[in-house]
Amino acid sequence: MNLALLNKIKPKFWDYHDVAAGTDKRLFNFRRKWKLVVLLTTVVALIPLIAGSLINYTITRNAIESEIMQRTSHLLTATWRTFSFFLTERRSALEFVLRDNTVDELSESARLDVILTNLQHGLGGFVDIGTVDAAGNQIAYAGPDKFKGMNYCEEKCFKEVLHRGFYISELDPQDNPRSHVAMAIKQNLPDGSFFVLRTTLNIKAFNDLLNLLELGEMGDAFIINRAGILQTTSRLFGTHFEKADLSIPAYSEKPQVIRDGNSGDPFIIGYAFIPGTSFILMIVQPQKELMKPWHTMRMKLLGLLTLCVAVLLIAILCMATFLVHRIHAADQKRIVALHQAEYANKMATIGRLAAGVAHEINNPLAVINEKAGLLKDYLAFDPQNSQNAKWLGIIDDILSTVNRCGTVTRRLLNFARHTSVKIEPLDLAEILHETMALLSNEAEYRSIRISVTVPENLPLIESNRGSLEQILLNLLNNAFVAMDEGGHLELSVKQVGDCHVSLKISDDGRGIASDDLKNIFDPFFTTKSREGSTGLGLSVTYGLVNELGGRIEVHSEVGKGTQFEITLPLKMDIKELNDACYSLDSKFGD
Repeated sequence: MNLALLNKIKPKFWDYHDVAAGTDKRLFNFRRKWKLVVLLTTVVALIPLIAGSLINYTITRNAIESEIMQRTSHLLTATWRTFSFFLTERRSALEFVLRDNTVDELSESARLDVILTNLQHGLGGFVDIGTVDAAGNQIAYAGPDKFKGMNYCEEKCFKEVLHRGFYISELDPQDNPRSHVAMAIKQNLPDGSFFVLRTTLNIKAFNDLLNLLELGEMGDAFIINRAGILQTTSRLFGTHFEKADLSIPAYSEKPQVIRDGNSGDPFIIGYAFIPGTSFILMIVQPQKELMKPWHTMRMKLLGLLTLCVAVLLIAILCMATFLVHRIHAADQKRIVALHQAEYANKMATIGRLAAGVAHEINNPLAVINEKAGLLKDYLAFDPQNSQNAKWLGIIDDILSTVNRCGTVTRRLLNFARHTSVKIEPLDLAEILHETMALLSNEAEYRSIRISVTVPENLPLIESNRGSLEQILLNLLNNAFVAMDEGGHLELSVKQVGDCHVSLKISDDGRGIASDDLKNIFDPFFTTKSREGSTGLGLSVTYGLVNELGGRIEVHSEVGKGTQFEITLPLKMDIKELNDACYSLDSKFGD
């Protein structure tokens, strides 16, 4: 079934081979021409399309990635400022407490309770507050724990605040099991001594700030210290005190956004060092999730590109097939025209040869005819001679043979004379008998029986004698080739309606296969290549019938014979002749 479908859609030129091309077969290889046209057109059409699509793809992807990086940078900067403001605000609150209270007031736990309550209601995030003297002893405390009397001289927070004047500690699982960070500020006294106001902040406030960020399903925001230890919970890397599986970024005063692909799936990572602390704010978003809208759009673009390429390829195939088919049809028309010109030249040559032969033969025949007539007259004057009857019979045979030679030369001249397109009234029966007379010797030699059926009242037709004779000769020669010795050829003529006449030529030869019937009128198509056939006889016949304004049909069955039926108009003018020629050109041009 696939082979049958392939044969239906396969163009006529696909399996065409010009047997007369010689060394120039490449010029007439239409399949190769079709492939070259398809290849060149495809390359010229697809390279700009694909190149433009790749450039547009790259530019769009880079633009989207740049937008993602910029959006992450804006989010990181805003969050960094929020955290900085959060810590700065609480530092300012402690400094205000130091300015608003004396050291004696801050040494009273009751006063610290009031201050803690105000801080918790005003700002929030404070867990406790305490006053530590220069020796590290906590002299006053307000909060949920009983830390009054503790000594902090060995703690990192106390040592750092003595050195810096202000310090915010990291999250320490040993010193701060409740996930608090310590904030301490040093206050110098007029006598050269000092004390430290120390408070702890709940890390939950940090988590609440980070949870407000809209980072999508897989995005993550958290805080780490400079050793990579998580200070807040992380969706991707764990909870407090766990080490994040990330490279610690280099210090930068400004927020930075980078792309990290070392951990498998690439991440868009934004980081910012919080001033005055060892905290690093991290925003991590999987690049795959951020690029998901782009991937969706990319699939649509690829689908559109595939559709465009498919439509373009179909258009290229159709266009290439059409163009090469037109070239092939034009080449066939050229070959047919050359064949017709060659045939016309041969007919003209035969005409000149026949004229010369006729003159050379008719002159001696005329002398023989006159001398034989003269002898016959002499013998007629002497009827008493007993030998006269015998000589008169011989003379009559000579005259009959001369007339027969004259008929042969006249038929040859008549056949060669009608080569131009001239419309004239013709007796179809007479043309049929004259054409059969030219083939009578071959039919007698091959024992082919010929029967002709022509009605007596058949009207004259207006047509061209030479074209009719060539049509009949081509069809009769084909019939002779198709039949074995002892075959039967039947010719019949009848009037069809008021305007047409039908001529049927039927033989009982080998027949034509059904697959070949649709191609028999194509130029160079032949089923008799072994007999030396060129495949132009029926195509020329088809063209001649069309030129005469008629149509030709064929019915055949393998093993039973073939019948050609030609329908011709009784009257024909030049306009009909031109229309028929245009119809013939359309056949070869489609």
